Amino acid sequence: MKNRPSYAIASVDAALQLAVALQVEGPMTVSEAAERLGVARSTAHRLLAMLVYRDFATQLADRRYAVGPALSPGLRPSAPVPALRPVVVPHLTALVERVEETANVQVLAGDLVRFVASVECSRALRVGDREGMVFPAHLTSGGKVLLADLPDEELAERFVGAGGPDLAALRTELRAVRENGFALNVGRTEAGLTAVGRPIRPDGRRAEAAVSVSMPSSRFSEERLPQIVAALAATARDIEAVLNR
Repeated sequence: MKNRPSYAIASVDAALQLAVALQVEGPMTVSEAAERLGVARSTAHRLLAMLVYRDFATQLADRRYAVGPALSPGLRPSAPVPALRPVVVPHLTALVERVEETANVQVLAGDLVRFVASVECSRALRVGDREGMVFPAHLTSGGKVLLADLPDEELAERFVGAGGPDLAALRTELRAVRENGFALNVGRTEAGLTAVGRPIRPDGRRAEAAVSVSMPSSRFSEERLPQIVAALAATARDIEAVLNR
């Protein structure tokens, strides 16, 4: 029998209850969520906003909230996250010091990419912590460098069904990614955000993860790109060296 912890945090408990309700009961409005939890509408709205931020919920076109991609069944990362995260965080911290922008490491999970580590820069205007979040892989810089390493058949399998990207156009884009050795995301996941990603290949062959730098688009320029790509390359090599030990 489960006993309620004596140290239970009400807001955490409410958020978890709401995430489970969305998963089991389906989409609901803010008012329905408030009634379901027995809390004020403003409290339900704040809880839903945090669940959306961490991808445990998503807002539909009709303004109802539904279960988010973080709770999707079978969304397993393609790389061993528990072994990867402790290795990469010190190198992300060093990368942030080099470029003064937020740095991340991502892995593939189906047709999505999951951010498994994130270190924010200290600048007032910055891209926030994305750790734990998931995005469509074909839109992110890290996702694109990971997709670029997949065999053509596996790439197609990851985007089976309606609503996915145009595979012919994606293959063309991924060929350019392979040739350049890095990928760009200019406002494709969030307006005003630019990111540059590079693969991490511990065995020297297929990419198992990607390292990226994210910044406000107002600070990105073609002149900065070589410096950022070089810093990403050095970070990827440092991570690969540790993983290969």
